[in-house]
Amino acid sequence: MNSKEFYEKLKEKMDEYAHFIYQISRKFPSDELYGMTSQIRRASLSVILNFIEGFARFRKTVQYNFFEISYGSLKESKYLLHFSLVEKYILKEEYNKGTKMADEIGAMLWSIIRGLKNDIKK
Repeated sequence: MNSKEFYEKLKEKMDEYAHFIYQISRKFPSDELYGMTSQIRRASLSVILNFIEGFARFRKTVQYNFFEISYGSLKESKYLLHFSLVEKYILKEEYNKGTKMADEIGAMLWSIIRGLKNDIKK
């Protein structure tokens, strides 16, 4: 897989993840609309939005910054999945699916971040 295909595959996974988060958060309690529902949705969208914005930049240091933000938002949303499970907002199966998606995205994104970091050092 070349780098363009890799980036497209990652973007597809991020898009699927954001839609998954929106889907499961529709059943959160109504009193969480401005709390958990909003936060987990914003975090999941931040993953793909920062990735897309970083990809559109030409300087590696700027790309690196946006991809790091994307990775941080992924970790935030993954914790919020855990919190949602503990609060019984989602089922164990939904949690497992979401964390599997997040782990796959994280591994791919981390490989890009690591590569950029090495390029910047040169």
